Amino acid sequence: MSEQLTHLAGIPGFGEAAWTILSPADFKAAWEEIIQWEGYAPTPLHSLGDLARDVDLGQIHYKHEGPRFGLGSFKALGASYAALQLLRRELSQRLGHAIGAADIRLGIYSNEIAQITLASATDGNHGRSLAWGCKKLGAPCRIYIHAEVSEGRARAMQDLGADVVRIDGDYDASVAYCREEAEANGWFVVSDTSWPGYTEPPRDVMAGYGVMLREIKDQLDQPPTHLFVQGGVGGLAAAAAAAARQLWQADAPRIIVVEPSLAPCLIESARQGRATNVVIEQETIMAGLSCGEASPLAWDILASEVSDFVTIRDDLIAPTIRRLARPNGADPAIEAGESGVAGLAALIEAAGSQHLRAKLGLTKTSRCLLIGSEGVTDREIFDRIMQSV
Repeated sequence: MSEQLTHLAGIPGFGEAAWTILSPADFKAAWEEIIQWEGYAPTPLHSLGDLARDVDLGQIHYKHEGPRFGLGSFKALGASYAALQLLRRELSQRLGHAIGAADIRLGIYSNEIAQITLASATDGNHGRSLAWGCKKLGAPCRIYIHAEVSEGRARAMQDLGADVVRIDGDYDASVAYCREEAEANGWFVVSDTSWPGYTEPPRDVMAGYGVMLREIKDQLDQPPTHLFVQGGVGGLAAAAAAAARQLWQADAPRIIVVEPSLAPCLIESARQGRATNVVIEQETIMAGLSCGEASPLAWDILASEVSDFVTIRDDLIAPTIRRLARPNGADPAIEAGESGVAGLAALIEAAGSQHLRAKLGLTKTSRCLLIGSEGVTDREIFDRIMQSV
């Protein structure tokens, strides 16, 4: 087995979780709302035919989320939608009658919204999406970042009007501190991870992510056989797995979850059979995936749907970014961020190993789908990677 990649077989039961935790109605509501937003357009699904031939696979399709609403990542679909839904629920309760999402979008309740502060912890992209949504909707926004979040990503949130607070410690410490501050001040947390008693915003975040899969189904002629998807707390992977099951049903692809070897909370959850935590002793280059605590809500879907859990080493990331940006042959040049290429890095590594090809069921006819979850969200980091040998 390649020392660059660790594989653990999942035991998918293909039960009801993919239909009940995130229902077809949840995905439908998010789709119908998000496609009305100014600037909405499906992101491109690139066919990497030359790369597929290089690694002896049938097809490789890369969903490039860099252009999403000008925010650089798929997260634009999640936090902003969850913020809108949270405001709708809160205003409906305060005013004693149902408030529609369109009323909030149109500014009818701007005075009331200006009194509702939304908060979150982030590695960068989730917070940027929340700050963008809050700016559009008129809600104050407070974002907590940990010690290793780059200054470029912090500035991007500040430029959108967010009050950004940097703390010592890692991502999970910033999540805990955000919760404490929100509770003390009467703010509302918009998180992509769940905990006991807190599930509605994370569910809305995941429902927003389903827009990507709906677009992909329209962009493909036939279902993929494999979907490599990034881990993190599990929200993206769970949303992709549930949406894939609903959209393609019996023809849904094999789900392979990819995460950094330095932040392996999902593969460890698979080993233990429950959502669990790991201690992050060193930060990974894949900043958006540096999460030590699995989201229980997402985990219930992953436990039902995921066939394979894979961890990758950090030194696979820079070569994959450069390969996308400077492709061989006629493949399009794609500028991607460190977290965005994790799935592709795992695919390339696995395809080059006879042992892992067999483990993952990869063949010359496999049709592989990648979620390129972020474009260049920090130009300085990207430039350093491109200049390195």
